Amino acid sequence: MSPNLTPKVERDRSEYLRRLAEKSRADGADVGATALASADQRADQFAAHLIWMGGESMLPERRYRIRVAGVSGVVQITSLAYRLEADTQERLASKTLEDGEIGYCKLALDQDIDFDAEAEDPRGRAFVLLAPDGETVVGAGVLDFALWRASNLTWHEMKVDKSARAGSKAQQPSVLWFTGLSSSGKSTIADRLEQKLHAMGRHTYLMDGDNVRHGLNKDLGFTDEDRVENIRRVAEVAKLMADAGLIVLVSFISPFRSERRMARSMMDEGEFIEIFVDVPLEVCESRDPKGLYKKARAGQLKNFTGIDSDYEPPANAEISLRNVDIEADLLADQVIDHLTRGGRI
Repeated sequence: MSPNLTPKVERDRSEYLRRLAEKSRADGADVGATALASADQRADQFAAHLIWMGGESMLPERRYRIRVAGVSGVVQITSLAYRLEADTQERLASKTLEDGEIGYCKLALDQDIDFDAEAEDPRGRAFVLLAPDGETVVGAGVLDFALWRASNLTWHEMKVDKSARAGSKAQQPSVLWFTGLSSSGKSTIADRLEQKLHAMGRHTYLMDGDNVRHGLNKDLGFTDEDRVENIRRVAEVAKLMADAGLIVLVSFISPFRSERRMARSMMDEGEFIEIFVDVPLEVCESRDPKGLYKKARAGQLKNFTGIDSDYEPPANAEISLRNVDIEADLLADQVIDHLTRGGRI
């Protein structure tokens, strides 16, 4: 996908991006606000030149806000083709961008936008990226060309839909998303909950973080980038299972609020139920059944949540379980009570 640019053109493009970054910092609302008077095509996926301006690293597949061609929307950086070395303009393999770095990437928007591939003035193709909160400018760039690989796909409406599948099971599809630190008891509570639901004749499936990494996500590590992709894949699978009419139990640390918001946004209204297994770090560390905290403290295990990788607790979880000196049975019953009151089982 990378363009065939000479070093001089690449350097000129980099300089333009740096000027664009300065303009974005000064007046981010202006970048991307230019609506096209005419356009020869519409698309929702693009190759693009990007300069990163965020204090935190750019994470592929994280959802950011974008302003481009006079519209605002949600965008994901689906892949990074390369990063440019500032002095030599050499193209370097990279999974992320840091503040001030320039790269060439693929973007996927949540809507089609007007696009003029032949326009000489790049202002109509300039965009600004904002953090998920929609306020902080984290990047700026220029769309290069539209990607058409998915243009021949259409959604096929099936005769048996989610409602029919759920009706045959006498339950409401639900995604019960357990989040919390390692050793907080997420999997133990989720396992006990599934046993209870199964005994009630409910149709369920439990996705556990460790188990999924033996198969679907065995190619992923524990960097921030891989954690984002880990949750994206799991959320997509949970969405399919909910479409099958199941009650899906998802037990993952899922440390970042942004990705939990992403998972919620993929489900129907009321379908996503966030369950925060609220246990202090020192209690989790004292349990440590796998010895992971001990290894992390000794520097033998990098990117461990709560030690050298952040955990962002939910601000407004539907259910909060304080799993300290309380039996898993009682905590599972709290979830069942919530589902019953909400008419989901």
